[in-house]
Amino acid sequence: MSPTPSPARVRVVTRAILVLGFAAAVVIYLTAQPPPGNALGYDPLDTKRYLHDLEVYGGKANVLAAEFRDWFDSLWHGKRLAITVAVLTVMAALAYKFFATPLPPDADAPGDDAENPSERLRIVKNRRES
Repeated sequence: MSPTPSPARVRVVTRAILVLGFAAAVVIYLTAQPPPGNALGYDPLDTKRYLHDLEVYGGKANVLAAEFRDWFDSLWHGKRLAITVAVLTVMAALAYKFFATPLPPDADAPGDDAENPSERLRIVKNRRES
């Protein structure tokens, strides 16, 4: 078995990642329940008093961090989870394809003359100059 996978194998694995990920996203989307209501009966981030207190204790950065945390938490429930899984699937497939595809051969690669130390030194100097 070669150390680098063939282009056909990379395509097959990439497509398998996409098919399985999108299938999981569709199943999650179709079976998702609406998000449960807040146990308090309201969302504290919707009240001016809570936002004011957040800003007093931690500044605007604290308010932004609380809103970011609320948004990030919402990505892992219900139909938004299906969208999150679909996006992560595309990212995983692209990452696999990027790291599994071998680089093209180097056109400036030294030939048989590179075995000679003086020739190797000349090649290195030429590369530095260009």
